[in-house]
Amino acid sequence: MNETAALRLRQAVTRIQHAAGERAATGRRLEDADDVAGTFATDGAVGFDPFPFLQALHEAGSRAMVVGQVAGILHGSAEPTGDLDLLWDGTPEQAHALRTALTAAGCTELPDLDRPQAAYRATGAGGDLCTPALPWGDLDTAPCLTRALITHDPAGFAVFYAALDDLIRMRRSLGRPKDHRRADELERPGR
Repeated sequence: MNETAALRLRQAVTRIQHAAGERAATGRRLEDADDVAGTFATDGAVGFDPFPFLQALHEAGSRAMVVGQVAGILHGSAEPTGDLDLLWDGTPEQAHALRTALTAAGCTELPDLDRPQAAYRATGAGGDLCTPALPWGDLDTAPCLTRALITHDPAGFAVFYAALDDLIRMRRSLGRPKDHRRADELERPGR
């Protein structure tokens, strides 16, 4: 059972909570994040705790895959974040699993999962729920779902996350300054 990535995430979330917990709320929402600093500079980082939602995903049978900076952290990135983005296949079965997980994790306004990208907010985490129908530069993200890696959290649940090469391709395809910086970090030998 591979717990290394999950332990890395647990340590990073503790650092994020400590760093963000010392600042006052600014009113900057996740959708207000800029292309350089990312969501750590928003109020999403204050109280960031993705574990209740990740556990709810597991318990609901969701195969949604963690992407974005949380996936980067699972691969060893040191850069903090304030959101949890997921890629899922868009099927009715997985939409049901997502709704079940969102409800269990305290989401009071379920997002429209018929769209290729939907924002959500659950207890401790918010972000985007994306399907392969969402344009991702010139990258087809559907095959990325079949290559998802799995880590096992010490609390007993599995987390699906993007494979390193896929995550780097995703970052390069999006092309924002933060994505290039984070891809460079993940490509650095011995990180």
